[in-house]
Amino acid sequence: MRSGQTRDWLTRPGGLAHRLKLMREAAGLTGEQLAEATQWDRTKVSKIENGRTYPTAADIRRWAAACGQRGAADELVALGEEGQALHTQWRQRLHGGQVAIQTEWDELVRAATAIFNFELAAVPGLLQTPDYARSMMLQAVRFHGASVDGIDAAIAARARRQQELYNSDHTFQFVIFEAALRIGAAPPPVMIGQLHSITTLAQLPHVTVGIIPLGVPVRLFPQNSFIAVDDVVRFETFGGLVTVTGDEAATYLRLTAPLMDQAVTGPAADRLIASIMGWWRSQETAGPR
Repeated sequence: MRSGQTRDWLTRPGGLAHRLKLMREAAGLTGEQLAEATQWDRTKVSKIENGRTYPTAADIRRWAAACGQRGAADELVALGEEGQALHTQWRQRLHGGQVAIQTEWDELVRAATAIFNFELAAVPGLLQTPDYARSMMLQAVRFHGASVDGIDAAIAARARRQQELYNSDHTFQFVIFEAALRIGAAPPPVMIGQLHSITTLAQLPHVTVGIIPLGVPVRLFPQNSFIAVDDVVRFETFGGLVTVTGDEAATYLRLTAPLMDQAVTGPAADRLIASIMGWWRSQETAGPR
């Protein structure tokens, strides 16, 4: 069985396994019928569609032929090869050190013209205070059993990268769900300090912070958080980091304007953040339950 992060990549909407499943269904074949047509073990089709088996190029071509779509095989084979090349084992990267991870991001951001970051459940990395970043990094290294050594250096590296927010050669857009600002990723004092920092950074001329409020009907709901650095898109799972380019990246880039349209910005965002800070102060006063 492949690792969890690879299963996520394969089975997400538009992923290789997802597209193969749609192809089978469009051909009107059951899993058993496809297995019979390809002369595979009856469980192989299910394992491929569930991301438990990574299909080879030969598997993909055989699948497409059985579904009467030989012409689609080349594109799907290329997608499979892209996944093999671009999908990075996050656990291995953690063991390689948080500083290396932050340095890689530094290089991407400094070379970029436009950065767009959408977050469902966390503060975007470029906006994180040192205390908030520490809480998030500690969670990651503990989950993966990696060393906490290097976290201080990684936080310092992230702080240096934040200086790019003052660089007029870049434009930054951040869209955050309000829920991300209310999730207890850190203790209330840290969350309050984090919210103060977001309000301050949002005043920079090349930075736009948009917040999608709770209770607002969401016209477009992305499946995951992501960051677009020019025409390269990255998103994280619990187990991995996925980088996409080309047509798939273009799909994410088409989300940026609709997401920003659904968000409040400027004074309205400031008022919302002030309200959330008041809520966190009430949590701080109430103490642990």
